[in-house]
Amino acid sequence: MKVEIQPDVRDIAAQLGASVPYALKALAGRLADDPDMGRPSGLPGILTVTVDGDMFDDCPDLSVGYIREPDRIEIRFLRAAPSTAPSTDARDQEQEQGRDQDRPADPATAAVTVREVADAWRRITGWLKHNAPDSYAALRAGAGPAAIAALERDLGIRIPVELRVLWLLTAGDDGGGGWGCLPSNRALMTLDAVAAVYRLMMDAQAREDDLNADRSEDDRITVWKPTWIPVVSHGAADSTSGLYLDAATGYLGRWSRCDEGPGEELDTLVTYLEEAADMLEAPALATRDRPGLIGGALVWGSRLDPAQEDRWQPLTG
Repeated sequence: MKVEIQPDVRDIAAQLGASVPYALKALAGRLADDPDMGRPSGLPGILTVTVDGDMFDDCPDLSVGYIREPDRIEIRFLRAAPSTAPSTDARDQEQEQGRDQDRPADPATAAVTVREVADAWRRITGWLKHNAPDSYAALRAGAGPAAIAALERDLGIRIPVELRVLWLLTAGDDGGGGWGCLPSNRALMTLDAVAAVYRLMMDAQAREDDLNADRSEDDRITVWKPTWIPVVSHGAADSTSGLYLDAATGYLGRWSRCDEGPGEELDTLVTYLEEAADMLEAPALATRDRPGLIGGALVWGSRLDPAQEDRWQPLTG
């Protein structure tokens, strides 16, 4: 059985400890002999396996996620594993996985979504690593399943699989040079920012609901719905507006804390990320925005500060 390790996984391994790359290579050899050794995770199509760090010098316990296909295995995720002691987080993860299994879903469709999000994000981060190192360095490490489960409980809403897998890969963008890496210089929000904005907007809707009681049906105002999950902010340090993912429909929409009403988008999270990757890889064909560079940071032209125009280098490839 052929085992492939993605480049970003190798990069993470090098950051976690001197012996982690070797431990990962040893695991790949074991998977080649026993491809079904992993356990089902909370994501359809993804198996996870734990590596005992005590078997290697300078190596923490590792949690590794992989996809098994008939003729190959692809290692997709790597992170330091939590303590093996029976902690509250561990029980939370088990309970969360149990809830996932109880939820009606199409496993085949969900597995395709997992792959599409992971592939699109890998294209984006691969481009950033080689062309905009400041923006690449600003991306946070992925969140653990327990952190995502805790956010899900906080919001009181199921996190869609596409958003769950994105957060497993990267749990926020701190902004290279102050600019987010997504079109219009938007930034992937941290989990803390997601929770804070969600609560703020739900409170705003509660106030509107009080006023809506005295309004006619046509005049009632909706600024937020419980199924809307904020995902992308106006900028790395600016959460006054951005994009949400509607867990009920799977489509993105625009939100704002100002007087602007919400707006619809025709993108799913998958198509949004895929188009961002397309524009980076073929900027001459980009239609929605123009990617460029200021030093080692990716800067999109649609929200370019006029004071930075002389430093901005548009991409033309």
